[in-house]
Amino acid sequence: MENRILKVTDLSIGFEENKQFTQVVKEISFDVGQGEIVGIVGESGSGKSLTSLTIMDLLSHTAKVNKGSILFEEKELLTLPMEEKRKLKGKDISMVFQEPMTSLNPLLKVGPQVEEVLVLHKDGEKKAYKERVLSMFQDVGLPNPEELYDKYPHQLSGGMRQRVMIAMAMILQPKLLIADEPTTALDVTIQKQILELLLKMNRKYGTSIIFISHDLGVVKKLCNRVIVMCEGEIVEQGKISDIFDHPKEAYTKKLLAAVPSIKANEAFSELAVTGTEKESTPILTVKDLNVSYKVKGKGLFKKPEEKHIVKGVSFTINEGEIFGIVGESGCGKSTLSKAIVGLNKHTQGSLELKETNPQMVFQDPYSSLNPAKTIGAILSEPLIIEGKLNSKERTEKVEQMLEEVGLPKDYSKRNIAKLSGGQRQRVAIALALMTNKKFIVLDEPVSALDVTIQDQILKLLKRLREEYQLSYLFISHDLNVVYELCDRIAVMKDGIIVEQGTKDEIYYNPKADYTKKLLNAIL
Repeated sequence: MENRILKVTDLSIGFEENKQFTQVVKEISFDVGQGEIVGIVGESGSGKSLTSLTIMDLLSHTAKVNKGSILFEEKELLTLPMEEKRKLKGKDISMVFQEPMTSLNPLLKVGPQVEEVLVLHKDGEKKAYKERVLSMFQDVGLPNPEELYDKYPHQLSGGMRQRVMIAMAMILQPKLLIADEPTTALDVTIQKQILELLLKMNRKYGTSIIFISHDLGVVKKLCNRVIVMCEGEIVEQGKISDIFDHPKEAYTKKLLAAVPSIKANEAFSELAVTGTEKESTPILTVKDLNVSYKVKGKGLFKKPEEKHIVKGVSFTINEGEIFGIVGESGCGKSTLSKAIVGLNKHTQGSLELKETNPQMVFQDPYSSLNPAKTIGAILSEPLIIEGKLNSKERTEKVEQMLEEVGLPKDYSKRNIAKLSGGQRQRVAIALALMTNKKFIVLDEPVSALDVTIQDQILKLLKRLREEYQLSYLFISHDLNVVYELCDRIAVMKDGIIVEQGTKDEIYYNPKADYTKKLLNAIL
C-alpha cells in the first residue's frame, strides 16, 4: 500500500505471570494508509484493544511484545526512545479509550483536563487554550460548553464523558487517531454526530483512523477496510463491501448473523413477546415522579440549589414484562433508574415497587465492581449476606452463573483488571442474577459487548424472564437492541417521557417528533 502511515508486521503480544507466558496476540500484520479509516472487529478478548495499547506504548508491566514491528511514518515505535514517544503521543498519535470514567481524572474538571493536552505540547498561544477547548466541545456535540468546562467527570452522563474523551484526543488534529469503542456509550443521534465528526476530521485534515468496535453497523458506515480478529489472530481482512457482503470465513459470518436490526424484525419472532396481551399485576408503578439532586449555590453563602432531572414521569411495569427506556445522553434515564433502586432519595411523587432490594446492572462495570476482589468473591458476596447456602453450594452457584453469562468457570479466580470490557459487563450481569430477585434494572447492560455475546446475553435475559417470571427495566441507547428485547418502550427527552407504548407502536407508528428523530438516526 502506498502512503502507509502505519505498518504492523508479525506482531505478537502476551502476558508473563508466575514465570509462565501466555500468548494473546499472534503474529498479526496490517497496514493503515494515509487518510484511511480501518475498522477492527471481533469478540471481547480477541486482542483488539491490546493491539491498540501496544501502538500507544501503554501496555501493563506484565504484558510483553515478543515479536514484530510497528512502523509509524517509517519510525519503529517498539524501539523509539521514550522522549520521542512522548512527543508523538497525543500530538501525532492519539487515542480514545473504551471507558471514559476510568480514563478521566475524577479530581479535575473536564475543561482543564482537555486543556492539559495543549499545555503539555505547548501548542499555540496559552490565552487561546480555553477557547479552543470550548470550540472542540461544541464540535463533539456537548451542550453548554462554558458550563461543562467547569464540571467534574461524575457530573456528566456516560455519553457526555465519552464525548469529552473524543475532544481530548482530537484537539491537536493527530495524524493517526485510535478510537477504541468511541461510540459505545452514545445514543444514536450523538453517535451519528460523532461519526460525522470523525469523517470530517478524516476528510479535512487527512487524519487516519483505527476504529475498534463491536458495532458492525457503525464499522460498515464509517470504515474503508475492516480487520476481523478472533482469539488473537486476524481471520479475515479486506474492503467493507467484500467482508460484509461476501464474507469467506465462518467466524465472520457468525458475527454478521448476530447483529440485531429492527429492519429485519421477522427474524426475531422467536424473541418477540407482547406483554400487554397478558393479564398481569404491576411490579412497579411510577406516578408523577420528580427526581433532583443538590448543586452548589452561586456565591459564598448561598444554600445548595435543587436541580430537577426527572420531571413528572409516569409508567407501569407488569410482572414478567421487559420495559425499555430510550433517549439521548443526559435525558434522565440513569437518574430515574437510580431513584427506582433507592440510590437517589431526592424524589417527589409516587413510586410503588413490590420487589424488595431490586438489583441493578450499572453502565460502567469497572467502576461498579470491586477491583481488589476475585470474581468468585464478588459473586459470592450477596449469597453470603443471604446466608442460605454453604461454601460448597456458593462455589457451585458462582461457577454455574459464570457459564450462564458466557464465561469459563475458572474465571472465578481472576480479578476485574484481567478481563476485557465485555467480560466485565458479563460479570456485572451475573452479579445481578445471583440472588434470583424478581425485578432487575439494567442500565446499558450490553453496551460494551460484542455482537455475539450481546446476542447470548439478550437470549439469556429473555429465557430467565420466561422461566422465573422476572421483570426488567431495560435502559439503552441502542434502538435495535431495545426493539429485539422489550415488550413496551418509553421515550425520554429532557427529563420527561414524550411517548410510550408497545414496541411496534413506537417503532412503526411514532407520534412524537423526537421519537421520529431517534429512529431516523439508526444506522
